[in-house]
This record gives sequence, C-alpha cells and structure tokens, in this order.
Amino acid sequence: MSYRDIITIEPDKRGGKPCIRRMRITVYDVLGWLASGMSITEIIEDFPELTETDIRACLEFVADGDHRLVASVSVA
Repeated sequence: MSYRDIITIEPDKRGGKPCIRRMRITVYDVLGWLASGMSITEIIEDFPELTETDIRACLEFVADGDHRLVASVSVA
C-alpha cells in the first residue's frame, strides 16, 4: 500500500498538515514520537487507532521529497 492511500491533507484540519487517515494525528506527531525514542509498538499501545502500516506510511511520506498528495476536501 502506498502512503498516498493513508496520508491525507485537509486545509481545515491541523492547519493543513499531513494527517493519517483523516484523523487529527499528523505525520509530524508520529515522527516526533519516533525521534523521542518510542518504538512502533509503544506508539500503537498509546494510540490504538494507529497501525504499523500507518507509521510506515509516515516514514515513506517523509522519504518522498516530492510529497505529491492531492488535498482531500470534505464537503459538509
């Protein structure tokens, strides 16, 4: 699965930062937790709505310098 299927950007959510599956958890939140020394298992224990695939998608997103995502806009 590509990170493009997991990472979403909505202008009105978290200031337009890339989020995971339209949740309010950003790619940068996950990267911060990893950088602070949390393991993938610890992150998932603290945030059970996340999966290992979600976390790997965050890493893939950052590794792809182009970030070619199309903004997803919700219509209410």
